[in-house]
Amino acid sequence: MMTPSPGAGTLSAPPTLALEAEDAVYRKVWLRIIPFLFVCYVVSFLDRINIGFAQLQMKHDLGFSDAMYGLGAAVFYVGYVLCEVPSNMALARFGARRTFSRIMVLWGLASVGMMLVTDAVHFYTLRFLLGVFEAGFFPGIVLYLSYWFPARRRAAVMAIFFAGVAVAGVLGGLVSGWIMRDMGGFMGMYGWQWMFAIEGAPAVLLGLVAIFWLADSPAQAPWLTAGERSFLVARQAQESTRTHHASPHSLTALKQALCHRHTYLFAFIYFALTCGSLTLNFWMPLMIRDFGIQDVVSISLYSVIPNAIGAVGLILIARHSDRRGERHGHFLACTTGGALALAALTLHPSSFAVSLGLLSVAAVLIFAALPIFWSLPPGLLPTQTAATGIAFISSVGITSGIVSPWLIGLVKTRTGNMDIALYILAGLLLASGLAMWTLIPRKPLDGSARR
Repeated sequence: MMTPSPGAGTLSAPPTLALEAEDAVYRKVWLRIIPFLFVCYVVSFLDRINIGFAQLQMKHDLGFSDAMYGLGAAVFYVGYVLCEVPSNMALARFGARRTFSRIMVLWGLASVGMMLVTDAVHFYTLRFLLGVFEAGFFPGIVLYLSYWFPARRRAAVMAIFFAGVAVAGVLGGLVSGWIMRDMGGFMGMYGWQWMFAIEGAPAVLLGLVAIFWLADSPAQAPWLTAGERSFLVARQAQESTRTHHASPHSLTALKQALCHRHTYLFAFIYFALTCGSLTLNFWMPLMIRDFGIQDVVSISLYSVIPNAIGAVGLILIARHSDRRGERHGHFLACTTGGALALAALTLHPSSFAVSLGLLSVAAVLIFAALPIFWSLPPGLLPTQTAATGIAFISSVGITSGIVSPWLIGLVKTRTGNMDIALYILAGLLLASGLAMWTLIPRKPLDGSARR
């Protein structure tokens, strides 16, 4: 029940709710926006990684070399990095509904368009456009969730999306393989053409639904009662830091974000963290093969174990962080434990079970650090610079998609194993944990004490 207080409903004196009623409001918000955005995120990640499955046929059918394929896979991140900040500035200006709808429709069309590729130029162009169109989706989600959930509830919410990465990997392996195997030759098209058409179409449909399903903010949500809207708007205002007065989509806001020291600290921490997580995404099958498993089907099945354990573990750890109202210690424990697990793999245990266990521990802890990390920037960056700051942090971090695979490939080519690369990644993870612990200030996770 709403408990009136002086000035209830105003920004200076936000209304309060009993604990059960407050939980009910956030549960209502969760059920409305999280499942929909989760599906959208799974589709986006599937469209990003399905090129890895397509190459099994595409390179042969179009005469692409490994170098041509590698360049096409990497050029996605060039477009993504260049357009993340402008995209998040557009979200702050035009609202989440139109921004998410535009992103999903355009990236869906670009993904479907991959079925028309006939030469390297088409391939590079569409991969670049896919990165341009998808840019801003993930940092937009981070910003959008800060409109609805207070900092102390945000890690568990973000964990849902990072679990979606594992879901996309499982779906990709099952659905993409089935389409490419069973639909090749149907209507005179290759299997990889059908895969791009079928897996790209849902993004277009979801983009059209988003314009009607999402609300730009709690104040514009018709599915909330007047009291619920008042509570959420006031709670958001209570948490906001309003020391800057620039419009959140202006160039001044961008300059302020780039002048804020926390922006660069967060960018380094996220870069180091994503180097570790992308190592698991890109190289896990090869690592399992190095454990002594040679059968391709067995490798794919064993790779499900660390991903599944990681998906469940990151949700549990994020919820524990929310319940304890603590971020820095959880992040340090995750990055330190993940670093030690990666370093232990260089000892090459003779037991396959031990090796897979270490890989699973690394997956759980590294993946769990991601939602804990993303619960912090929206609360520590000034309100007017949050959109551009979050996008810049994500842009710097995603460059690890180019650096990390290249580094590991180079080390493995020259040394015959991944040991040196794993030591470097373990050092980066330790550095990210120490930077968070010592340099990022601790801030209360909610404007009011939990009753």
